[in-house]
Amino acid sequence: MTESTSGTVAVIGAGTIGLSWMTLFAAHGWTVRVHDPRPDLATAVADGLRQFGPTLLEPADPDRLARLVHVHTEAAEAVADADLVQENGPEDLEFKQRLFAELAEAAPPGALLASSTSGLQPSDISARLTEAGAGRMLVAHPFNPPHLLPLVEIVGGARTTEDTLTRAADVYRTLGKVPVRIRKETSGFVANRLQSALFREAVDLVLRGVVTPAEVDTIVTESLGPRWATGGPFLTFHLGGGPGGFRHFFEHLGPGMVRRWKDLGSPELTDEAARRLVEATEDEYGTHDYAELTRARDVQEIAVLSARARAERRSSSRKDLR
Repeated sequence: MTESTSGTVAVIGAGTIGLSWMTLFAAHGWTVRVHDPRPDLATAVADGLRQFGPTLLEPADPDRLARLVHVHTEAAEAVADADLVQENGPEDLEFKQRLFAELAEAAPPGALLASSTSGLQPSDISARLTEAGAGRMLVAHPFNPPHLLPLVEIVGGARTTEDTLTRAADVYRTLGKVPVRIRKETSGFVANRLQSALFREAVDLVLRGVVTPAEVDTIVTESLGPRWATGGPFLTFHLGGGPGGFRHFFEHLGPGMVRRWKDLGSPELTDEAARRLVEATEDEYGTHDYAELTRARDVQEIAVLSARARAERRSSSRKDLR
C-alpha cells in the first residue's frame, strides 16, 4: 500500500458490517470489490449504498458511490489487485482459517489481510498461513456501524509484523477512523468486553424487575451516554475527584464502588430468562420498523459526533490563539 489516501479494497462478506465498510471506503474514493456467495449480492450492494450513503458524516450520493463498487462472484478475483482485504464472514474459526488461506494465496504479496471479527483471535485465524501470510494478517474490529462510528480496534497475532499494524492504522486513519492498538489478544477485545459488562448488569436488573429494557436504555442515553461521548471511565472518575483527581476519587469513593462490585449481577441466560428478555424488549421496540429505528439511530449518532467535532475544533482554535 502506498501513502495515498485511497486504493483498492476487497470487502469479503456483504452482511451489515461488510456493506457499511463498503460504503465508507467508496466515500473516500477507494475502488471497492465486494464478494459474497449470497445470490442477491448485486441487490444487497445497491441497497447498502442507498441505506448508508446518506448517513455518512458527510452524506454521499449512492449513485456516485456505486461507480466505485464492483461485485465479484469469486473471492480470488475480488482480492487479485487489492491493497487491503477487509473480511466480514461468519464468526466461525474453521471457516475463517480456510477463507484466509484462500485470500492470502490470491491477494498480492503486499496486501493487508484484515478481519472484522468481533472476538476471534488473529493468532488462531492465521494458524494455517505461511509466515509471510500470517505476518500481514490482523484483526481490524470496527464498532457497528463502521461507516459512522470512529473506533477500529487493531489487534495483531503472534506472527503479525509491526509494519503491518502500523500500515493498517495509517490506512484506517485516512478513512476518518480512530484506530486503537490492543496490546494483547483477549476474547472480545476491549469495546465488546466493556459493552458485555454493562449489558450483563442491565440483564440482571431487568430480570429482577428493577427496570424495564426501555428504562435501562433511557437511563444510559440520559446519563452515561452523553458523559462517555466526551470522556471515558477513567477521565470521568478523575474529574469526579475534583481538584484532587483520580487519587481523591479512589480514596473517598473507591470503597463504595468495591461494595457495588460484589453486588453486581451474574444472570443465567436460561430459556425462561431469554424468553422474558425477548418479550420485554419486543414489547418496547417490536412494533417499530427496523429500517426506521436504524435511521433514527444513525441520525442521532451523526448529531453527537458532529457536535463533538465542532467543540473540538473550537477548543483547538482557542489554543492556537494563545
